[in-house]
Amino acid sequence: MSIRPPDSRHISRHPAFRMTHLAAACGILIGGAGSAIAQQQAAAAPAPAKQEGEQIETVVVTGIRKSLDTSLSLKRDASGIVDGIVAEDIGKFPDTNLAESMQRISGVSIDRSVGEGSKVTVRGIGPEFNLVLLNGRQMPASGIVDTGASGSRAFDFANLASESIAALEVYKTSRAASPAGGMGATINIKTARPLENPGFRASLGAKAMYDESNNRIPDSLRGSQVTPEISGIYSDTFADGTFGVAISGSYQERNLGLSYAGVPNGWRSFRGDENNWGTIPQPGQPGSENITNRPGPNDVYSVPQNINYGVSGIQRQRTNGQLTLQWAPMKELTTTLDYTYSELKLQTKRNELSAWFNFGPSSSSWTDGPVAGPIFYSETIVPATSDIAMGGAKYATKNTNDSLGLNVAWKASNNLNFEFDTHHSSAESGADSPYGSNAVLGTASFNRGTTSVDFSKDFPVLSIEGSQLDPSLMMVTGSSFRNSYMKSEIDQTQVKGRYKFEDASKLDFGMSLTDANNRSAYSNVQRDTWGGATNAGDYPDSVWHPDKMGRYFGSVSGSNSSAFFNNFYTWDFDEVRALAAQAAGDESLYRASNVFTTDRRVNEKSQSAFVQYSTDWEWGVPMGMAAGLRYEHTDITSKALVPIATGISWVSNNEFSVAFGAPEFTKLKGSYTYVLPSIDFDADITSKLKARVSYGESIGRPQWDYIQGGQTLNQLARIDGGTGSQGNPALKPLKSKNIDLSLEYYYAKGSYIAAGYFAKNLSNYVGVTTTEGTPFNLHTPANGALFQEAVSTGGCTDSDLTCIRNYIFANYNGTRGVTQTGTDGNGNAVGTIAGQSDDPIATFQITTYSNQHKARLYGVELNWQHMFGSTGFGVSSNYTYVNSGLKYKNGSLGEQFALEGLSDTANLVVFYENDTYEARLAYNWRDQFLAARFDGSGLPNPVYTEPYSQLDFSAGYKWNDNLSFQFEAINLNDAVVRQHGRTNNAIIGVWQTGPRYTIGARYKF
Repeated sequence: MSIRPPDSRHISRHPAFRMTHLAAACGILIGGAGSAIAQQQAAAAPAPAKQEGEQIETVVVTGIRKSLDTSLSLKRDASGIVDGIVAEDIGKFPDTNLAESMQRISGVSIDRSVGEGSKVTVRGIGPEFNLVLLNGRQMPASGIVDTGASGSRAFDFANLASESIAALEVYKTSRAASPAGGMGATINIKTARPLENPGFRASLGAKAMYDESNNRIPDSLRGSQVTPEISGIYSDTFADGTFGVAISGSYQERNLGLSYAGVPNGWRSFRGDENNWGTIPQPGQPGSENITNRPGPNDVYSVPQNINYGVSGIQRQRTNGQLTLQWAPMKELTTTLDYTYSELKLQTKRNELSAWFNFGPSSSSWTDGPVAGPIFYSETIVPATSDIAMGGAKYATKNTNDSLGLNVAWKASNNLNFEFDTHHSSAESGADSPYGSNAVLGTASFNRGTTSVDFSKDFPVLSIEGSQLDPSLMMVTGSSFRNSYMKSEIDQTQVKGRYKFEDASKLDFGMSLTDANNRSAYSNVQRDTWGGATNAGDYPDSVWHPDKMGRYFGSVSGSNSSAFFNNFYTWDFDEVRALAAQAAGDESLYRASNVFTTDRRVNEKSQSAFVQYSTDWEWGVPMGMAAGLRYEHTDITSKALVPIATGISWVSNNEFSVAFGAPEFTKLKGSYTYVLPSIDFDADITSKLKARVSYGESIGRPQWDYIQGGQTLNQLARIDGGTGSQGNPALKPLKSKNIDLSLEYYYAKGSYIAAGYFAKNLSNYVGVTTTEGTPFNLHTPANGALFQEAVSTGGCTDSDLTCIRNYIFANYNGTRGVTQTGTDGNGNAVGTIAGQSDDPIATFQITTYSNQHKARLYGVELNWQHMFGSTGFGVSSNYTYVNSGLKYKNGSLGEQFALEGLSDTANLVVFYENDTYEARLAYNWRDQFLAARFDGSGLPNPVYTEPYSQLDFSAGYKWNDNLSFQFEAINLNDAVVRQHGRTNNAIIGVWQTGPRYTIGARYKF
């Protein structure tokens, strides 16, 4: 593989730094460059062709040691601080996943999805602010989360297979020549180029994967025990090396299981002296004697909104393909046309056990303040009339990525080169099922009595008094069939040039136009009949299959508790959905709609230009410098089609539903301009010791959902009001002023020690602002006229919502917006109660975004790589410390600003390699970090991901020069991921997957 150092700074050191070059540079930019471009408007190519005087290192990469050695050279020879990972051989990247490989780099940590790396955080800067390039081109991103389009710019590396990747380059310091947007880092993914690897090269690989997590879910959710992976790559050159073709492709299947337990809908946090809906009784109030170790008046405590356990069977198919054509009709001209395609399909089947809390009479015990965590929380339910919910879901999504690009590199003269590059790339995510991207059916039996949860262990232990599962009581309740869609497109044209002075100094310059379009849309067919949509008699008992939930959490402490209400039913989604539709007499109520009711579109046009001057000189020791400026101007136009809210109905004890009418479009605009300087300085103190100093300014563009216009109310509301959101296209990007210091000691071949310090001063940090409003002046039955009458004359307490609803249905059915549809299994009325004109107007907490914060973060990176002579043994390790004064204050209520994703990380890789065998043991650790500032309730509550570590192993056997065999074991330590809120007891969730094993063979032609 031909490895070109960043900026191609392999130029000899000369004591010739002369200011006259700046005048020459200006003349080139004004005159020579313009005329040269005009003469060659039709020309274009990938990376600049090999220049005279440049030292291009051509390395045939074969094995772990060579991969690490080449990565070391990339780091040592770069301008600024750059780390990289290089393929061990054609079609063989060090890890099964690109994100898993990048986590081996100091300062890089990853977010995992279904047990596999997906997005990266660099030096405490989250995934949205790390720019991903494919062969130097800005890549779009899209994705679907459970309830809609992700709205994130973060590239999901799970979309790309590693087999066709030649190298990864992570630029940690800003460069004028790099596209703007990589505030944490700019990550360049490089694929094979046939003219850089002359001759015939090809390989074919096949693997079989066994995922242990697939055996840790119910039989009805499992996929095949063993799944295939196949990949191939072909590269050849023709016509005396003037024409080249490279083709690569891969197809992978993976079946896995995922078990979850926690409080997905978040917590309600209070001060100890508050007396509000959801608070524990104050001293002297009824039930106050049931509180153990009561939080003090100034303490903060949190009450769970629900408890949920879920088991999911997930099937994934990933298809990748790339075609590259290169033609060099003359020595001075190289053209490259390439097309990249990826497709990722995910299907999920899920069964659940859950219980909602209505904040009625309770008993509880608490840890000591000032931030008190729940040890035990219980709500008294007598008689046993609440629901034991056992919902189910079926998700099916498809993500596709396309990129078509043309590149022309032209050597105009011995000193002047030009490069033209243009591409159209898209990322699209949407539903892959007639049920939509996210289909949920609520099922339940209404015989839940007093409900308690023990939060003292990693696993929350649910107990229900006096209740047994009975299939004859099971029925479908509410449902939601959501169709979510997201598409991002980028059209980008770049023109770059380089003028080399006689002393090997050089001037790089260029300009680019980028037109980015993002669309996110959804529709939702939802029935808010959570009190019972049909009757239990509509469903044969044989539909419900009894099972034990605890046995699917064997790796989580506390899951084997004898107090756990362990029983639940699994059921087939298609079968129960068909029965529900038959009972309702309307198939369309249980199927997604292709008519989007919310449709948000953002156009982002950017114009940029840069100039960067690089030189080397001798001043006691060899020195080098690269200094530049980048100009960025961006215009944003946001259009949004959003539904107009028309009313609120009370649909079950603790749920209110917002009704919507015809949607309408809105339009908003914004713009910003920045000039971003950068300078990199390095000195070879000795032949082995290098020092670096860098300063640069960079920006990170806001997430798409932050700048989308249109106010949207969430359909689900509560007794105390609802929630909604609105974007702000006038947001400025986050700006960072970066300082980097590094000292690197290359003491032997393939071995080095490095220590680095970095600091970032951040401004324009986007914060979430929550305002209380009354959009659309919607009347709510909560605490309305009929509600108050039930309390004053009906003998109900204001917390006994079942009593209040029964009173209203008994006395007003058919009038004043009251519609009773039947009764549940306990004889309680079910139906809807619509808000009337004499009811109070509902308040909504509307979240929006604004530039409101500054922050400073700093850290230290330590690296050690050592090859033990010719023994074949080696070690690669690093540790990153990151810190900031902006931490979440758990004892403060309300909205806060704190840096998300900040955590220390460490990696250790130990390997052995000879001509026949290779083995690698890799350990990764990430410390606790703040993952979010809002939990599932939509309220300001912290979400912390607890410390996590993973151990991976791989081994290979080389049968001969052509045939080799591999074995891989991922997550050997069977790690689980756990998140909590303000205290460890306030669990958000714990996820269990399992180890996975792969065995394969690869034939190199």
